[in-house]
Amino acid sequence: MYWKKSPPAILASLLVIHLLAHIDRNMLLGFSPQIIKDLVLSNAQYGFLVGAVWVLSFGVMAMFMGTLADRFSRTRVIAAGVLIWSACTLASGHAQNFEQMVVARFFVASGEAALVPAAVALLAELFSEQRRGAAMGLFFMGIPLGIGCSFLLAGSFGATHGWRTTFYVLGIVGVAIALPLALLKEDRSRLSPQERGAAFLPQVLAVLRIVRGTPALGFMITGFVLVHLVFASFAFTQLWLVNERGMNAAGIATRIGTLQLVFGTLGAAVGGVMSDRVARKLRGGHASFMALIVVICAPLMLAYRFTPTGSPLFYIGMCAGFFLPLAVYGPGMTALANMTPQNMRSTVTGFTMLAINVFALAIGAVVVGMAADYFIKAGVTAPLTGVLIATDALAISSALFFALAARASRRQRMLALENVQPVRS
Repeated sequence: MYWKKSPPAILASLLVIHLLAHIDRNMLLGFSPQIIKDLVLSNAQYGFLVGAVWVLSFGVMAMFMGTLADRFSRTRVIAAGVLIWSACTLASGHAQNFEQMVVARFFVASGEAALVPAAVALLAELFSEQRRGAAMGLFFMGIPLGIGCSFLLAGSFGATHGWRTTFYVLGIVGVAIALPLALLKEDRSRLSPQERGAAFLPQVLAVLRIVRGTPALGFMITGFVLVHLVFASFAFTQLWLVNERGMNAAGIATRIGTLQLVFGTLGAAVGGVMSDRVARKLRGGHASFMALIVVICAPLMLAYRFTPTGSPLFYIGMCAGFFLPLAVYGPGMTALANMTPQNMRSTVTGFTMLAINVFALAIGAVVVGMAADYFIKAGVTAPLTGVLIATDALAISSALFFALAARASRRQRMLALENVQPVRS
């Protein structure tokens, strides 16, 4: 497996694939007006496409794909995922009605679910613990870069050639990437049981046992889910700024997109690189670093809800909200990898993705919307402001769980050291 001798090249390749995944994922948002018009979709149908269809498929399949990546060749699991999502992106461009688009997008999400669990385990193997946070952070730069590029592509190439052609081109590019990727050999059939995962059901049950029986891991996953509630707030940010802060709807979308692209990318890079340097100086390692990042960003995010829209603190707080969730990816995935046996890393990552998608992104966004509707009917002044402050507070509470994870991890290491001490007579 000569290709493993160049970890930086593998990281760069995985970043490109991750970038493509998020372009394909968010292209439906970039072309929303055209697709709604051409397919004659209702707002409910469109919401189902970008919400429930994606979460149901991606969340469940992330764990299934994780078990495959723990047991078989991770490069081929990724290649199969790229091939599936790219072929279905191409099919999305050919969809003639709502039902066809639902099927296509369901399998786009299923294919994309293969990437993160397999890539995280692969990077954890290739990079030492001292460099692992930086590698994870750089890989997760694909999220903000992909979101930004999807809108830029829709506004440039898509404006000239249309949404269908754009989907066709993206599908062809993905297939072209998947084919050579499948040729990279990673024979894991001869690995010991400690290095290779079990079949699906035993593997899932083993992961559930280790999550339940390892407090540090449980606290870390809980904190990760909570901090993703920031994304539930993002779904209502433009509405809040226009309706309750009096900003111009025409200009704010571009401003939000640009700031999210810049500070999301900065968060992924800085959070990953800095975590490797700072974590080794903190008693709780990467988990303590994550708690520190949340505590630093928290007052800025809360001040953003109260300060005048033209003030510097307003934009600093907005950017802190864009920075935070991406800044915890590098140290978070590193901490999860460090707490997890080698033969379960992909499955645990898939389980984490499932929890994030179901509880933070799906249920979280629905609850925020329902709460806002309730307060509007009750005649509350600035209903969204109160709901979003509560959501921010829940996201900030992730610092407590990261701190608990750090404490539990520290205690676990101390017990392990005591167990290996020689017994004196």
